[in-house]
Amino acid sequence: MHVTLRQLEIFNTVARKLSYTKAAEELHLTQPAVSLQIRKLEDALNLPLFEQVGKRIFLTEAGREMLRYSRSISQQLNEAGEMLAQISDLSRGTLAVAVASTASSFATRLIASFLHRYPGATVSLDVSNRETLLRQLRENEKDLVIMGQPPADLELTGEPFMENPLVVIAPASHPLATIGKIPLKNLEQEPFVVREPASGTRAAMERLFKKHGLKPHIQVQIADNESLKEAVSAGLGLGVVSLHTLDLHVQAGRLVVLDVTHFPIRRHWYLVSRQGKRLSPIAQAFKHYVFEQGPVMDSATAGTSLPAH
Repeated sequence: MHVTLRQLEIFNTVARKLSYTKAAEELHLTQPAVSLQIRKLEDALNLPLFEQVGKRIFLTEAGREMLRYSRSISQQLNEAGEMLAQISDLSRGTLAVAVASTASSFATRLIASFLHRYPGATVSLDVSNRETLLRQLRENEKDLVIMGQPPADLELTGEPFMENPLVVIAPASHPLATIGKIPLKNLEQEPFVVREPASGTRAAMERLFKKHGLKPHIQVQIADNESLKEAVSAGLGLGVVSLHTLDLHVQAGRLVVLDVTHFPIRRHWYLVSRQGKRLSPIAQAFKHYVFEQGPVMDSATAGTSLPAH
């Protein structure tokens, strides 16, 4: 069955007016053009939709059934149009974002300021570890993800937008807290609190130690960044974290950033999506906003918690 939307529109109008002439006037068509489209629709359905009694036309049984379906189709098309209009309207769009747990402190501030600019938008936010983020990207569950550098072997598009300096932290009372230019080798015997093996921060720390022929003494492995900082504050060991996660802990005097050679490790935060992902208007607006505001946040953070050299 080959039926066009234009034929359904003409059929609905004739059914409402019960007049080819009045339908033609409303549709700005000629009466023969309206009659032709109705005949083509009837031919496609192989059933008559109208019958003429005297000078009046009436819907046949098939016509009444067709009108019910046609109205339903028209209603669904109108609803689809309204929904697509909402998607294209930045004031009402919905955005699915996931962020690495190590990025949550600055990412939530970034999202809050974005929603201040677009107050009608809705953000679905998920804070997860790297392994979960990569799974969500593979399964196309999120529009955009804020994380460390994505692996090159996956079909992902990642663009750096902000520096991510990794620093060594210790309790404020630690003996190394007041020492400057601590050689990296002096940390080899210090216990460390680290993230899970898939963590990008842990991998960067282990690469640095290995590059210098050293191996960190891992004493505690912990699942999330906030718990790691609490563990370091409690004296369970040193930690390596993003500088961007430290503001409140350093201001409260609970943690200090150690002055260690070869630190900070200079990495970047990336905005990542699936290759070929077609971003909605609100997702495109968020992407633009991240690249606009990321450097501003980076400048505001740079040097605030680093030890003086």
